Amino acid sequence: MDYPITITVEHQEKLSRLTTVFRGLMVIPHGIVLWALGIAASIVAFVAWWAILFTAKYPKWAFYFVAGYIRWYTRVSGYCLLLTDKYPPFSIE
Repeated sequence: MDYPITITVEHQEKLSRLTTVFRGLMVIPHGIVLWALGIAASIVAFVAWWAILFTAKYPKWAFYFVAGYIRWYTRVSGYCLLLTDKYPPFSIE
């Protein structure tokens, strides 16, 4: 299976000034959850490494968890870096 990475960001002419001012505060809950998920994703990746070593297969559950963490982190990073005004959802989907 091929899983290419594609990130598409459209240029926005206007951004909300109000959310730009409070953006740092608005992402604190995401930061807390992502910190905990980052630790969990590291543990899952370590377990997956051993599974790959002995079975030559990446367990699907581990792949989806780590990929979901990376998706969430990327959405929050895009929001923090003013690439989008859309508030990121609390989801690894």
